[in-house]
Amino acid sequence: WSSELSKLTANAFLAQRISSINSISALCEKTEADVDEVAFAIGKDSRIGSKFLNASVGFGGSCFKKDILNLAYLCSYYGLEEPAAYWESVVDLNEWQERRFVRKMLTTMFNTISDKKIAVLGFAFKADTGDTRESPAITVVRELLEENANVVVSDPKALKNARNDLSDVLDRVEFEEDVYKAVEGAHALAIVTEWKEYKDLDFDRILASMKKPACIFDGRNILNHQELFDKGFNVFPIGKSAMSHF
Repeated sequence: WSSELSKLTANAFLAQRISSINSISALCEKTEADVDEVAFAIGKDSRIGSKFLNASVGFGGSCFKKDILNLAYLCSYYGLEEPAAYWESVVDLNEWQERRFVRKMLTTMFNTISDKKIAVLGFAFKADTGDTRESPAITVVRELLEENANVVVSDPKALKNARNDLSDVLDRVEFEEDVYKAVEGAHALAIVTEWKEYKDLDFDRILASMKKPACIFDGRNILNHQELFDKGFNVFPIGKSAMSHF
């Protein structure tokens, strides 16, 4: 039992850190704090450390959610309802963060994204893989479709799996490996996976091809926000003040 619980608990603790910093990212946006500065400061505390404190659109992958829910099930099975609810809340917060990302897009774009083209850049749950299991992009795309957006998905490796994950809505989603084609005519682009290729895109070319006002929603905080704002983008990071020309 100690061995079994060690494996579940390790992943649960790591996911808990992500959900914790994501909860603070929402507060940072309200107070005009910077979540990276908060994470850096608390990471300097040797009791906490700096790992798994990157605010984002949410965690994915095959292990975190599964292991947390297994841990919650064991707690509930043995009559420990409060600990079960505690661990379930880590998953609930992650799903809330995914939905919050889309709500930010909606409210920013004048409370409607109906018939607006949104380019979702990245579908894998993390960079350098085609794995889309429990990827935040699944929720993001489905939430965008609920708002009747025109969604195009781009990813260097995960488009095949993305089509499988969205098999019931294939008629409503475009898939485009070429980022520049994906963003052409888009009202907004959303970074959902931290592919290093996205840092080096020709954003002058992208801005010229997008509808105006052009918005970037950086769900991984990987871009140079000031530089993009200076180019003319409206930039909306996670856990930081928006940089808008509106």
